Amino acid sequence: MRRIAFALAGLLGAATAGASPALANPWWGYEIDPLSGQPSAGYGQQEYRPQASPIGRGVVAFGGRHAPGTIVISTSERRLYYTLGGGQAIQYAVGVGRPGFEWSGVRAITAKREWPDWRPPAQMLRRRPDLPRYMSGGPANPLGARAMYIGGTLYRIHGSNEPETIGQAVSSGCIRMTNEDVIDLYSRVRVGTRVIVQR
Repeated sequence: MRRIAFALAGLLGAATAGASPALANPWWGYEIDPLSGQPSAGYGQQEYRPQASPIGRGVVAFGGRHAPGTIVISTSERRLYYTLGGGQAIQYAVGVGRPGFEWSGVRAITAKREWPDWRPPAQMLRRRPDLPRYMSGGPANPLGARAMYIGGTLYRIHGSNEPETIGQAVSSGCIRMTNEDVIDLYSRVRVGTRVIVQR
């Protein structure tokens, strides 16, 4: 029995070592159901693990005189609030712009995309000429499962293929969310939704 246990442990260790893409991106190796945003049942070889978030999504008390359906982002708190009215909002954890890429202001959502393609803007390509000029939508895409485009800027509220960065200031100004959270927010938001970004 001990020999079998050691053999199994060795196999598991080898499998884990070879599964780094899956560990880095829990959506890797799965076909995503377009309605639920979850991996299709029985697809792929890796065990599906939901993306971790520094805080749980949930309804919280929220002050301020914002109309229901407003998005309020506090970059210092690394939180996005979707206001419900009655002194409540849905709270989500987000990643925000790194030093030098912080911004604030009042804008609106001007477009929405599911599994969006990614074309790095010219400013980003000047900083990072190694980046691809185009990447089709999918689990490996940096924009993740959904994107909501913030008018008058190059920024988006979007999912991520790097869930470990949620709660940090590492982006080029975009607001990052886990894929699960961005799918939930996307279902609530309409084009024209007001977005307030504050530090």
